[in-house]
Amino acid sequence: MLNPKVTPDSPVEEQPVIGLIGMGEMGRMYAKHLSRAGWKEIHVCDLPQKFDALQRDFKDVPGITVMKDGHQVSRSADFIIYSVEAEYIDKAVRQFGPSTKIGAVVAGQTSVKAPEKAAFEAHLPGDVHIVSCHSLHGPTVPPLGQPLVLIHHRGPDWALTLVESILQPFQSRFVYMSFEEHDSVTANTQAVTHAAFLSMGTAWKSSGNYPWEEPEGRYVGGIETVKVNIAHRIYANKWHVYAGLAILNPSARIQIDQYAKSATELFKLMLQNKGTELRERVYHASDVVFKDAPKTRPILLSEDLLDRFSLGPSPERRQSLPPRANSHLSLLAMVDCWATLSINPFADLQLAATPIFRMWIGVAEYLFRSRERLDAAIEAALSDTTHRPDDLEFCVSARGWSQCVSFGSFELYRRRFEETAAFFQPRFEEAQTVAARMITAILEEGTGS
Repeated sequence: MLNPKVTPDSPVEEQPVIGLIGMGEMGRMYAKHLSRAGWKEIHVCDLPQKFDALQRDFKDVPGITVMKDGHQVSRSADFIIYSVEAEYIDKAVRQFGPSTKIGAVVAGQTSVKAPEKAAFEAHLPGDVHIVSCHSLHGPTVPPLGQPLVLIHHRGPDWALTLVESILQPFQSRFVYMSFEEHDSVTANTQAVTHAAFLSMGTAWKSSGNYPWEEPEGRYVGGIETVKVNIAHRIYANKWHVYAGLAILNPSARIQIDQYAKSATELFKLMLQNKGTELRERVYHASDVVFKDAPKTRPILLSEDLLDRFSLGPSPERRQSLPPRANSHLSLLAMVDCWATLSINPFADLQLAATPIFRMWIGVAEYLFRSRERLDAAIEAALSDTTHRPDDLEFCVSARGWSQCVSFGSFELYRRRFEETAAFFQPRFEEAQTVAARMITAILEEGTGS
């Protein structure tokens, strides 16, 4: 039997064969990090039509052997990760699972674990162990310090130890959960957060302009920088990264639906100029979410920090622009959604927060923990019509994404996503670079490093 405490420095004959089935962006990220760590036997595969290209891409990468298909990987590997879309996990495991080596440990990298669990239990042989995983960050974010979920579902303790040993060089933070706990937490930390930024992007696309650019300059500096950069970052990724999480996770559907309801109901109060009702609802949500929240160092430290990463006019030019009031409807709706569903975002923040979720809470905290800023947003919602057209588009977009998810249609989700992504395409390269630097700077400041 393999030594479960094996390291990349162990003799090659003592090292496990690591198998990766699926070489999309996350599969490639895992392959490259495992190779850099020094593991000597990494067997990878993708769809048959991608075999030649995969061989070319990895011909000079130490330790990696490209295999013809998942059968070859399953027969040879001691630890296998299925890195395929949640929509196709059952098909992949049904096809390759029966070939799994006796005593091997199998994991999945899907963002929704319910279909993964069902596929593993249905198609893997009984003499195979299941210790699944999920890195809670995108392929372009360094894994150092990021949460990496481990799910010890079936098998002896040494199987979990082996997986820990293999993934230890990532220097991620292991978080131990069940399949069910994973889906609840990812719904809280990812699904509705993604829905907010997807809705912003679709709203801006429907308006037909880049509102962070002149002459409008409505989304420059401070909080707006986070909204713009993260929306770009999401739309620069593949649509399926978000579709499975939203459509296949029942908890996510509930939250995305409530987010759309919160945005719509708050917007109606704005249109009707019902100031008393709007303030009462916003203050109530603020008390529910933030009153007993831990008094930690703010995640977002200053607008000056964020201004360094704006896609809009230069800092000198921004200083000459008049201040812009904003209702921040997307944030008001987010906190209202949390309060309505009795979600404690800070509990999930400590447990398994993604970089985007950390910033989203940070932005909400920045707004809601200052009564002056919160009152200014409410006043803008009631009396300043500058952002009213954008707020209208945002409500329509939020409800559209909610309906899309409720229909359970991956094709409809893909079309909505790609049509919006095409609008932002000219700015992707710049936005990806700026957003990556912003995330790194904020997280480094937040940890005091």
